[in-house]
Amino acid sequence: MTHFTDIDDLTSDELADVLTRAEDLKERLRHGTAHPELAGDSMAMIFEKPSTRTRISFETGMTHLGGHALFLGPNDIQLGHGEPIRDTARVLSRYVDVVMARMFDHSDVTELAEYASIPVVNGLTDDAHPCQTLADLLTIRELTGGFDASVAWVGDGNNVCRSLIKGAAMTDLDLTVATPDGYGPGRDVLDRAGDLGGSPTLTDDPDAAIADADIVYTDVWVSMGQEDEREQKLAAFEGFQITPERLGDRPLMHCLPAHRGEEVTDAALESDNAVVWQQAENRLHAQKGLLAGLV
Repeated sequence: MTHFTDIDDLTSDELADVLTRAEDLKERLRHGTAHPELAGDSMAMIFEKPSTRTRISFETGMTHLGGHALFLGPNDIQLGHGEPIRDTARVLSRYVDVVMARMFDHSDVTELAEYASIPVVNGLTDDAHPCQTLADLLTIRELTGGFDASVAWVGDGNNVCRSLIKGAAMTDLDLTVATPDGYGPGRDVLDRAGDLGGSPTLTDDPDAAIADADIVYTDVWVSMGQEDEREQKLAAFEGFQITPERLGDRPLMHCLPAHRGEEVTDAALESDNAVVWQQAENRLHAQKGLLAGLV
């Protein structure tokens, strides 16, 4: 494991190790046991896209591990303002021990990884959100005791969905993906899931997807940077909203932030079935497990 640009940069064994390490670090934090695995190490955090969970979980996690995190917003460094990505990668490699990048174009993160001599972690791109998948798998394992469970994804075949599909294939998790016609996750990720040993069931019927599911997962229909598609997407996703009636007694997952009243109702998100806060917390623990293994 050198870089983490998507979930399948890990082998299945490495993924299991990250999740086990995350569980151990979570337990140690609960008991107030220090775990300075990265004492003296520094992480550069590049943000082209704003974030709540990504910034706070990485920065806090690095502090827990005894290291230091530097926030680098779009106006803080020369990236995209006259300096090539490859030069930024080479310079950062001389200063810090790991880079986390939250960017629009996935190719920008892979270029960082190509030219960096230190680990590069994808904090989110338009194509993938592997750190979210780590937290999702950790949450599912906590809820079910493993991965012998069925999950229904209801909504857009976006970056979160794409990484989850690969993660499900790597863990033999039973995944059904319900999207409107034309909004699926893409042939490339389905082919890659097949290479990894599994593939989701695809449908355009959210009720059919949920019927046999143990867990329901949804996400925003209009992602950051897609605001000009808003009206078109709201029309296309009519009938895909998660309500308490549709959810039943199943746990509800959402990577947050949620657009309440669109992909999920306020009542569903505020119900006892919502495990979204546990899921959000697990970003911290899962990423600590990843960083401790990478660095």
